[in-house]
Amino acid sequence: MRVLEEIAIEDLGVIRTARVPLASGLTVITGETGAGKTMVLTGLGLLMGGKADPGAVRPGAERAVVEGRWDLTRHPQAAHRVDDAGGAVDDDGTVVVLRTVAQGRSRAHLGGRGVPQGVLAEIAADLVTVHGQSEQLRLRTPGKQRTALDRFAGAAHAGLLADHRAAWAERAGLQSEIDDLTARAAERAREAELLRLGLAEVERVDPQPGEDVELGALVARLGNAEQLRQAAQIAHDAVAGEDMETEGSAVHAVEQARRSLEGAAADDPALGEQAKRLAEAGYLLGDVATELSGYVADLQADPAALEAAHTRLAELGALTRSYGSTVDEALQWASDAGLRLLDLDDGGDRVEAMRARVAELDEQVASLAARLTAGRRSAAVRLSEAVTAELSGLAMRGARLEIEVTDSDPGPAGADHVAFLLVPHPGAPARPLGKGASGGELSRVMLAVEVALATASDDEAGSVLPTFVFDEVDAGVGGRAAVEVGRRLASLARSTQVVVVTHLAQVAAFGDTHLVVTKSAVDGDATVTGVRAVDDDERVRELARMLSGQDESETARQHALELLESSAVGR
Repeated sequence: MRVLEEIAIEDLGVIRTARVPLASGLTVITGETGAGKTMVLTGLGLLMGGKADPGAVRPGAERAVVEGRWDLTRHPQAAHRVDDAGGAVDDDGTVVVLRTVAQGRSRAHLGGRGVPQGVLAEIAADLVTVHGQSEQLRLRTPGKQRTALDRFAGAAHAGLLADHRAAWAERAGLQSEIDDLTARAAERAREAELLRLGLAEVERVDPQPGEDVELGALVARLGNAEQLRQAAQIAHDAVAGEDMETEGSAVHAVEQARRSLEGAAADDPALGEQAKRLAEAGYLLGDVATELSGYVADLQADPAALEAAHTRLAELGALTRSYGSTVDEALQWASDAGLRLLDLDDGGDRVEAMRARVAELDEQVASLAARLTAGRRSAAVRLSEAVTAELSGLAMRGARLEIEVTDSDPGPAGADHVAFLLVPHPGAPARPLGKGASGGELSRVMLAVEVALATASDDEAGSVLPTFVFDEVDAGVGGRAAVEVGRRLASLARSTQVVVVTHLAQVAAFGDTHLVVTKSAVDGDATVTGVRAVDDDERVRELARMLSGQDESETARQHALELLESSAVGR
């Protein structure tokens, strides 16, 4: 089982070019100081969405490139996230990740598609867990300790935690809305009163849709009645004269033209068609003449109607100055204001309903928090026993881990404060990891916790384990403790992929795969030319070098062989 298949690096730090194949089980990476072992982890960090440092680009190179391949066959959610980001997962379930770093910028690609580096971090969070000095520091924080305990507590506990977070978030949202409505009660009341006054004014005036436009046209007609009558009379006389037979009128001229064409139509039918069109024009002119005659007869000056129209327009104008530039806009304002008033008047009822829901959620949150506390206390006993047993095997016999679950202020994760306390030897007081553990002890406690989590039952573990990457997990240890560190890493690797960068032969001897970072000089510039897997005699020589600094030392070679034999038996 593995997530990381390989990493290819170009021009990163001291590395000019290197390809790191990663197998299942325990992979150990060794090499001389300065060869670039940590740059392998730096490259992995970039693939996981870590911050890019332009200073890490190899001197003389324009950019650094890191490419990796992830196997997502056992991580369908991660594969779906790749699809959501527009990347392509290969048919074999793998995806290629690429990161380039240059001066002032970096770029990330996932499955052939450019993505923000945050997407890589989001996906990698569930795939790979990196442990180094900074991760050890994080293990000292109560939040991280609570997270580890929750993970050990299992899938059912994780479901309770998710329900608690959801209920807490809903309650917080409702309370925030209640506080806002309560704080703005006076402001809402003033707004409601203004809306009522405006709606009352609109109701009193009772404007009709388009009324201002119609009244404007009426005022223009009544105010210019004499001019309009004269214009209509002149037009009527031009079209029809006194009786439509008046010589020189348009109707008379058209009729003459029609008769002339009809007389000649017998010799040319085309003229007959034109005669028909003139007849139609004559009918149209007759209709216009009739309507103009009626308009002149009906149009009379009406001072009373004109004054009434002016008065109504003034009333509508006062309304539109306050609620819109036209009557239609004022009517739309009234419609919107009515809906807003309903919302404002309903505020009190909504607050009461939300308060009732908050009360329900308070009970739900309290119940879930109590169940979380019970689950954490039960898991704390089991995890402390499991870690203590591991510490005994890690040359910390007599040491034990105590996990305290005490009350704290309620929050999204419950109402518990979790503290990991280390008793380094019988009779010593229990002290928090952040205060009572040395670097070497903290490394072993961290490893013991991970082994305990990895070897928990399915009910406790509840999920597919990520790939673990350890850097300097053997810091501050040696001798028998180093051997036990290697043994525990090998035990962890039975359940998942484990990658370890180490400087201890006792740890490296337990590796299923042993990779050596080699260094060579090119034009006086120390560069890494590759990472090679070693086996058999080459592996013995590398372990001998790690033991004594002399890979040809017969004594060191014998010791290396003994380590390999004992590690094989120990597994």
